[in-house]
Amino acid sequence: MIAAVEAARAGLFRRAHWVPNLVAGVIVGIVALPLAMAFAIASGAKPEQGIYTSIVAGIAVSLFGGSRLQIAGPTGAFIVILAGVTAQYGVGGLMTATMMAGLILIALGAAQLGSVIRFIPDPVITGFTAGIGVIIWVGQWKDFFGLPASGGTHFHEKLWHLLQTLPQLHTATTALAVLSLLLVIYAPKLPGMARVPGPMVAMIVATVLQSLFRFDGVATIASAFGGIPRGLPAFALPDLGIGHILTLVPAAFTIAMLGAIESLLSAVVADGMAGTRHDSNQELIGQGIANLLAPLFGGFAATGAIARTATNIRNGATGPLAGVVHGLTLVLILLLLAPLAARIPLCALAAILFVVAWNMSEAKHFVRMARTAPAADVAILLITFALTVFTDLVMAVNIGVVLAMLQFLRRMASSVEVLRLDEGQLRGELGAAAALPPDVIVYSIEGPFFFGAVESLERALQQTHTDPRCIVIRLRRVPFMDITGIQALEEAMHNLDRRKVRTVLCEANARVLRKLVRAGLVKRDEQPIRYFRDFDAALAACAPAGAPA
Repeated sequence: MIAAVEAARAGLFRRAHWVPNLVAGVIVGIVALPLAMAFAIASGAKPEQGIYTSIVAGIAVSLFGGSRLQIAGPTGAFIVILAGVTAQYGVGGLMTATMMAGLILIALGAAQLGSVIRFIPDPVITGFTAGIGVIIWVGQWKDFFGLPASGGTHFHEKLWHLLQTLPQLHTATTALAVLSLLLVIYAPKLPGMARVPGPMVAMIVATVLQSLFRFDGVATIASAFGGIPRGLPAFALPDLGIGHILTLVPAAFTIAMLGAIESLLSAVVADGMAGTRHDSNQELIGQGIANLLAPLFGGFAATGAIARTATNIRNGATGPLAGVVHGLTLVLILLLLAPLAARIPLCALAAILFVVAWNMSEAKHFVRMARTAPAADVAILLITFALTVFTDLVMAVNIGVVLAMLQFLRRMASSVEVLRLDEGQLRGELGAAAALPPDVIVYSIEGPFFFGAVESLERALQQTHTDPRCIVIRLRRVPFMDITGIQALEEAMHNLDRRKVRTVLCEANARVLRKLVRAGLVKRDEQPIRYFRDFDAALAACAPAGAPA
């Protein structure tokens, strides 16, 4: 259900909820300001574009998303992708790719794929988020230490260049950056400062110091971007030419998939903190609407922000009103305080991103998983991490997901067994006589019979060294079959028929039986009958001619 409609039905827009949501919205708006500018700069856009994104996307997701407490805006996870798109296609290309991603997200939500996207394995998510954290951290060295622009296009080339130029660090820039870093981390721990955002404290202190002492060589928003314009952005359409769109399809899909994953993870975190329940499909639609609208007003890609959503909940938010207030707070800041942002040192924003990178890396979780997870999962974790850092996120996620799927299929296949049952195992079902009919073998397929499990049936049948008169295959513990499993069963039955061995199936559930009928393995008028509803009837059909039933 749409968040705003659900909140209205729950009475969350009544006057009793105004104060907590107004307070939470203002606090989150203040928290979002330095992050929005930092993420925009790191993505190759202008700082004000990050603010525009937070305003438009934040309000849109709060109204049209599937989580009543979600706060949306630019996030650190997007930096690597967006910076690459901006470098290759410019800011205009970034806006076009964002709108395309918005359409993809709406399509995913409309197709009810919200719950499926959440099934991406944890080693893949942890590997690429940790890799993004490393890339963001290294990418901010230039502004943090006041280094010359780095050369090279690949991570290892940039890292090597930064290490070579590190002795040339700018003393005043580095000092302001270290102070900002300490304030981001420790300011909220000071007495009476628990609810004051560390990033905002760091940005204000660094800006005041730069304004008072005017340190030579310290890069600021004014020196790098000419300041932040006061006022709201004008409506403008990005380049929607067909040729431009076709070249941006891969980037748009990457933005959409990463945005879907992060927004749904953020919604899950919100549910856990507030005891709510989000609509994953509507959340994707809301995120899609936000990404469609943001570029029309100078913004770029946005998604659910876990840290800002958590801040929203901790400060008393109960509904989407807080998200709307967060956007309006940024509007007021933009209209009233934009000129003051000109002297914000870039090193202070880099310090904020240092902390963002550390939080994204989830270093403790990464190390614990690497030490305690099964070997295959550790391999997927490390491969995804290495590919994220040294190649690109698209390749890393694709290969990571493929490896995880192959590993899952291997585990599923190994869990499927085709067991030969003897008289002792069947004693309770055979009755007092406890004897199988002569020359009859009973097999039981245990588990889902899909393409990865076909080998189990083939191996079991090959172990039958002398041909029996009849083979009974029990299907009661088969929850489903795919077409490959059905074809393997059909081929095995044909081979046995050629060897004059009768094959009888029994006890399939309704879903499996429908598939067997549709595939032609079970026919209603077939003689002799191949399928029986229960095991006793199947055994009776295998009894020698003239034997009592």
